[in-house]
Amino acid sequence: MREIPAILSLTISTREPIELGDFVGQFLSLANEFDRFLKEDHPDLKSDIQFYVKEVRSGSIVADLIPAFAVAAPFIAQIDQVMVVEDFVRRWGNRISGLISGNKEPGSPTESKSELLDFSNAVAAIAKDPEASATLQAATYEDGKKKIKAVFRFDTPQARQAERTIEQRRREIDAKSSIVFQRVLMVFTRSDVNNADIGKPSGEKVRIQEISLKPVSLVYASEMAEQQIKKEVREADDNIFKKGFMVDVSVKYHGEKVAAYALMNIHSVIDLPEED
Repeated sequence: MREIPAILSLTISTREPIELGDFVGQFLSLANEFDRFLKEDHPDLKSDIQFYVKEVRSGSIVADLIPAFAVAAPFIAQIDQVMVVEDFVRRWGNRISGLISGNKEPGSPTESKSELLDFSNAVAAIAKDPEASATLQAATYEDGKKKIKAVFRFDTPQARQAERTIEQRRREIDAKSSIVFQRVLMVFTRSDVNNADIGKPSGEKVRIQEISLKPVSLVYASEMAEQQIKKEVREADDNIFKKGFMVDVSVKYHGEKVAAYALMNIHSVIDLPEED
């Protein structure tokens, strides 16, 4: 078999065993980002690039990932193949560095949810481990010896910081795809005394007639808003279903239908009139 001129070598070092889903996700995220890279920077190459895992060794996991063009497109000069994988490692490293720092480079593209999911998968295994690192190398084999052309490494604290940035940017995308209503009357049709994670469905349902006649799931967008509601549920003398809340909400849509209300702020609580 002829020598492969250009490879991506991924090393995953962890103290604890890696969950299978995180292990697979690491490779899939890398493949997806490489596909985007080719479409944007090397459109002359086919975008249906695949990776071939050449070797996985015990201890730290080391996998040599061979872009399909290195096998199927011998007309591409060796120096060009090496330049492609070098460019990719630098781009991949810059993108993760930006997530670690929380800063975006001027002129950098706006991430989509799918891109953020891929980068989340890229750092997940490292973030979950107490002492881990991942290293991506662009390499070539010359006379049977591996030579490193470009390298990027990140560790557990950096992976966790990247996860926080990814979650923040996901929320920013969600905020841009929603509509904010201010000082609208919200009433409960289902309540729950238990706390819910911020940004996650609470199990409660509310009705805001100015927006929709149907009860809709409630999501807490701030801890303060949740604390105010839970105080009314747990401590108020009156039934919460007899209370109305003047609120600011961000409306989340699924297509054209209202899917959830994200409760941002509570202005006041009022007693609802008795129904006839």
